Amino acid sequence: MHLKTTKCNIFCLVATPVDHEIFSRPQIREQFEALFRAFDPSTSFQFFKSFRRVRINFTDALAAAEARVKLHKSDFNGKEMRLYFAQSVHIGSPRLEPPKPEKQFLISPPASPPVGWAQSQDARPGINYDLLRAVSKLGPGEQYELHTGTTNTPSVIVHVCEDDSSDSEDETGEGGIRARPKIIQTRRPDYVPSVNQ
Repeated sequence: MHLKTTKCNIFCLVATPVDHEIFSRPQIREQFEALFRAFDPSTSFQFFKSFRRVRINFTDALAAAEARVKLHKSDFNGKEMRLYFAQSVHIGSPRLEPPKPEKQFLISPPASPPVGWAQSQDARPGINYDLLRAVSKLGPGEQYELHTGTTNTPSVIVHVCEDDSSDSEDETGEGGIRARPKIIQTRRPDYVPSVNQ
């Protein structure tokens, strides 16, 4: 559905902004209608209270044009009234058209890939041989320092687990269940104020 043209309807005027008393008081409404019936006695009105507008439908285009020329920016009930020709919109098709075929695979993927599509090759994994060599040299119970600590940062040390084949009596608890190893906590570095007071 696409918009073709927007044309002025030469038989209809729209009055804006309209005083709220036109919608609530019949005497004011009759005075308002009398202004336009002087140009065309068979004029009809449509009142849109929420928009504060009135649509005035004439049977003669010349009467509508004359009313617009004489009453535009005139005073009615203490307010300036503005008159505009109503616009009618002409739409190309009353039904919604489906999307173009070349865009359909973006909305719903087709059963087969589009023409010219090729699968991308996976990138080769990055292997850190220095880290693998350092880990392979570690034996059970040894530790390896990854990052040396400074006065403001802690050191990072890797502790390799003990070998499972060595079962000793002091590691097993009641019922032959192996006790959990104690985790050694890394000591937090001492606080050093960064701002001298």
